[in-house]
Amino acid sequence: MSILIVSVTAGSALLAQQVAPPSKLVFAAKNGNVTFDHAAHLKRAKDVCATCHPKFWPQAKADLKWKAGMHRPAETAKTSCGSCHHAGGMAFETKANCAKCHVK
Repeated sequence: MSILIVSVTAGSALLAQQVAPPSKLVFAAKNGNVTFDHAAHLKRAKDVCATCHPKFWPQAKADLKWKAGMHRPAETAKTSCGSCHHAGGMAFETKANCAKCHVK
């Protein structure tokens, strides 16, 4: 899967560039780093980037900006990871599932 990036320059020349999304992203956390398996999530989304982008992450390089105490608010608001990872959601909720994401 690759992403087509199109941009307009000052001279109105249109540039297109194929960019492969990262396979995995690692986010540092005090209670163990979180490795986001982008390839697995993309596969679950049937290779439809719009499932998450720009809906939950407006920019492909957007930082999660996740911090202590954010799990419950994200699940309640169904934002960021909490958009799928919440009670009754498409994926496991974060409550009592720390080790599924956080690895020391």
